Amino acid sequence: RALRGERLPVYGKGENVRDWLHVEDHAEALLAVLERGKVGESYNVGGLSEQRNIDVVRAICTLLDELAPDPAGAPHERLIEFVADRPGHDLRYAIDPSKIEREIGWKPHYTFDTGLRQTVRWYLDNRGWWQRVMSGAYRGERLGLSG
Repeated sequence: RALRGERLPVYGKGENVRDWLHVEDHAEALLAVLERGKVGESYNVGGLSEQRNIDVVRAICTLLDELAPDPAGAPHERLIEFVADRPGHDLRYAIDPSKIEREIGWKPHYTFDTGLRQTVRWYLDNRGWWQRVMSGAYRGERLGLSG
């Protein structure tokens, strides 16, 4: 939305907290559980990176200002718009991943900052994909290597 100059809706005051985990860390955690986990056990996977939603949105805006500046030089943060929160919306989702680290030896490799930078860079390098998603042309079909 920011790359298209559209409003960036943020629930409430943006103070809801979430634990952020890079997709590659998540995939590695799933493989670690498959390979080294005990049958019947449950393991929480977390990024050890709790952030307020508004801080995440501002961090994305800062990265876009650096990597894909607005042609007029306006900061992307100007697009933030606070909207009414959903009724009953949880203020915090917390994960305790100590068991997966203790029993399997897995912990995330990406910090919030490095993971977010890599993710923003991916979206900048793959505009054709997200533009299809945003336009409604993408209908959930499997995309990948053609054979």
